Amino acid sequence: MKISGGCHCGAVRFSAEIKGEPDMLDCNCSICSKSGYLHLAIPHEDFMLESGTGALASYRFGTGAAEHLFCRTCGIKSFYQPRSHPDCWSINMRCLDEGHGIKGEIPTFDGRNWDAANTARQQKG
Repeated sequence: MKISGGCHCGAVRFSAEIKGEPDMLDCNCSICSKSGYLHLAIPHEDFMLESGTGALASYRFGTGAAEHLFCRTCGIKSFYQPRSHPDCWSINMRCLDEGHGIKGEIPTFDGRNWDAANTARQQKG
């Protein structure tokens, strides 16, 4: 399935290919809960930044492992490099274009207790 989306002002646009069941998460960490971010993990090779490379600003906190990318114009984080999926981009499902067709339950992830939650997620497979 091909999907596309971007930031609010349109400066940042991306497309991606979803193969199989999508890996989705609703995280309660400090930044995700405040921004309402819903994660859709896409392998790096299945993601294409169509426009906006120069419009992106980077923000890191905590361990610094995740790179949060925001549009310099509108402030929306439409995708970023997550700590939990180092081989994937995390797309904000709320930034997908309408009619994307992704269905399914979005499991919760206890990002406030990140290490334990990530270990449990990996053990589930």
